[in-house]
Amino acid sequence: MDIQPELCKVDDALGILVGKWKPIILLTLLKEGTKRFSDLKRSVPGITQKMLTNQLRDLEDEDIITRKVYAQVPPKVEYSMTEYGKSLEPILIAMHEWGTAHTLHKMRKISTQSLDME
Repeated sequence: MDIQPELCKVDDALGILVGKWKPIILLTLLKEGTKRFSDLKRSVPGITQKMLTNQLRDLEDEDIITRKVYAQVPPKVEYSMTEYGKSLEPILIAMHEWGTAHTLHKMRKISTQSLDME
């Protein structure tokens, strides 16, 4: 693939994926499949109902996830990855693995620096 830096679309991709909660939501749906709103909220500790709603709407607007509403009382709403959204799996896994490796790298660097100070 011929990548032309002046036509970089990384910002476009990051605009869809970046945020404190979106990667966690997406990885949860990829790993565990379809989830109800309340189950998703439990899977993402610390997220508020309003923030989860906003993040899910953003992802739905981008056709990354789908929202299915069942006509029943009480209302039942389920969220799942679209086929298009599933194409993000290798990217999210690579980012997760890099993030884990980077955290270990930083810990080793800090540990080495503190030993040098002794």
